[in-house]
Amino acid sequence: MDRRHFVWKLADRELLLGERTLLMGVLNITPDSFSDGGAYLDSGAAVARALQIEHDGADILDIGGESTRPGSTPISVHEELRRILPVIEILSGKLHIPISVDTQKAEVAEAVLAAGAEILNDVSALRVDPRLANVAVQGRAPMILMHMRGAPQTMHRGPFARDVMRDSLSGLRAALVNAKRAGLGKSQVLLDPGIGFGKTHEQNFEILARLPEFARLGCPIVIGTSRKSFLGKALAGPGEPDLPSGERLLGTATTVTASILGGAHIVRGHDVAEIVRVVRVADAILDAGTGE
Repeated sequence: MDRRHFVWKLADRELLLGERTLLMGVLNITPDSFSDGGAYLDSGAAVARALQIEHDGADILDIGGESTRPGSTPISVHEELRRILPVIEILSGKLHIPISVDTQKAEVAEAVLAAGAEILNDVSALRVDPRLANVAVQGRAPMILMHMRGAPQTMHRGPFARDVMRDSLSGLRAALVNAKRAGLGKSQVLLDPGIGFGKTHEQNFEILARLPEFARLGCPIVIGTSRKSFLGKALAGPGEPDLPSGERLLGTATTVTASILGGAHIVRGHDVAEIVRVVRVADAILDAGTGE
């Protein structure tokens, strides 16, 4: 895979995408996220974890205040900001890596950009609140647009797409059209196929196997497989129960490697110190194949 290079322009700096894989460390400030829900609800604990994520080698910190796990319930703008805004305000003077905020709400996006965040990550790809794109343009913030079939409350009840590639690609094309209408250029948009969001276990693996097809949309690619349930199922032996989220590191490492060899520019992860090393090895393989 000859990965295309992009320059991602943030408000006050630039990130080069494609020269090496960037790692986005995940920080959930929620009581109910599937992996680390409740661990960082306290602002002090969240700030300490964010600084540790940077120390462990992450290139970007991704903060989320609303769980999007299967069956999760939406929260208000007020509650989302109550969870994340104090943490962002503290980190804006301490953290050296860019802060991305995982939100589907324009009001939240406006507040976090004013507080020091630099990237917006929308798991609904502008379907929930199209105004997010306008906020991104006004705040000179790039966006990650992710494909999700349905909504978190219902996405795993089906029906699932008959053709997951057609469904995911068409959804992301529609998101790109909406982003362009708002004034976001392709170089400012990253696309995420949405592993685990309204897909079957088998469909998640199909997306990873066919990842180069997403590169044809002309944007950098983000992949998040960290600790997800399809890995717990794949890692378990015949007749054994699925492995819990804390025992899925080897599956995460394998899928991160596959994602990088398939052309991903950014990978998301909870286990930053470990995945940093995985990324280095996968990049070495990719560079050897492209002669860099």
